[in-house]
Amino acid sequence: MRYVDEYRDAGTARALAARIAELCAPGRSYTFMEVCGGHTHTIYKHGIEDLLPENVTLVHGPGCPVCVIPMGRVDDAIHLAGQPGVIMTAFGDMMRVPGGRASFLDAKAAGADVRMVYSPLDALRVARENPDRRVVFMAIGFETTAPSTAVTLLRAEAEGLANFSVFCNHVTIIPAVKAILDSPDLRLDGFIGPGHVSTVIGCEPYRFIAEEYGKPLVVAGFEPLDILQSLYLLLRQLAEGRTEVENQYGRAVPWNGNEKALRALSRVMTPRPHFEWRGLGFIAHSALRLREEYAAYDAERVFDLPGVRVADPKSCQCGEVLKGVLKPWQCKVFGTACTPETPIGTCMVSSEGACAAYYNFGRFSRAAVRKASGGAGAGSEGPGGHRTGGAGPVPITLTAGVPRQQEEAGRA
Repeated sequence: MRYVDEYRDAGTARALAARIAELCAPGRSYTFMEVCGGHTHTIYKHGIEDLLPENVTLVHGPGCPVCVIPMGRVDDAIHLAGQPGVIMTAFGDMMRVPGGRASFLDAKAAGADVRMVYSPLDALRVARENPDRRVVFMAIGFETTAPSTAVTLLRAEAEGLANFSVFCNHVTIIPAVKAILDSPDLRLDGFIGPGHVSTVIGCEPYRFIAEEYGKPLVVAGFEPLDILQSLYLLLRQLAEGRTEVENQYGRAVPWNGNEKALRALSRVMTPRPHFEWRGLGFIAHSALRLREEYAAYDAERVFDLPGVRVADPKSCQCGEVLKGVLKPWQCKVFGTACTPETPIGTCMVSSEGACAAYYNFGRFSRAAVRKASGGAGAGSEGPGGHRTGGAGPVPITLTAGVPRQQEEAGRA
């Protein structure tokens, strides 16, 4: 890729949309899950849904790492932040995630030393600069970010930084997808596979989805044409009676993953027996913890944690959103009691959360347009309380140019 606008060409997008429509069998409906929250934001920011036939439905999956962390783990982290002499460090999208009683920002306002960092190496620098304090890094993310935590721990060990520890909340994508496939709540025709995770684990781990469950999966990039081409490849598989794993994101994802990152991860971390996911419950071997050799850097062993399970607010339906059972605007508190300024659930506060995507871009979605044009009247409210103004569809924000390899793949 030379320029980002090469993946936002309006003419190519319309051509792909036409070919997608040609592949759709008359009278059949299709439901595809975009596993990654980054894909959800692309879909609604650029109005991808409006280019698709009415019988093609996209639903969100559990691919937002902040969204799937249960409230009890957030409360444990806030408990850590309140310990004497502790500096708690965390990524920015964790700062406003609500626990049972408070968030990191609330804890900071109450006097805790909570600092936002951009990488675990920033947290290590804080530990280096404050040798008389205990610095804890709130490690969160799928296999995408877990290697960076592992490499940071290797560096901490090499430097002998005894005042640094990690509160590990890294989760793994494969068990979560399997839990979705085993769920009776949802029937899917295929998956838009996560791009970021796949840069680390590759494509091979998804083979069971095609071989055991008979569902196609296409690992996708994050630009509008990436999403459209992935949908084309999924529908082409179904039309041809195939169920395979394909790699649309070949410019970033090697089939066997990043072997160096996987080695670092295996050296430092190991699967947990089970881990609680918001909305999905306990899933076996779905998260990572530090190996025994790194117990001195494991905040769960260095500190005493309450470890109390906390039920989600009854009004919050993040669980159903994460499983793809509900669209965010179908939640009864979406855009009213729950907004980015006053989030009840994690899906509204995370930068990859489905509710945040719908809140920010939902007035551009197919559902909003249909509601505005179906008798709601000018100036009516679309999902999320956004004023539509009776304006009709918003043009897709695509520009000129398309890379040759993308164009040739689209013709395949």
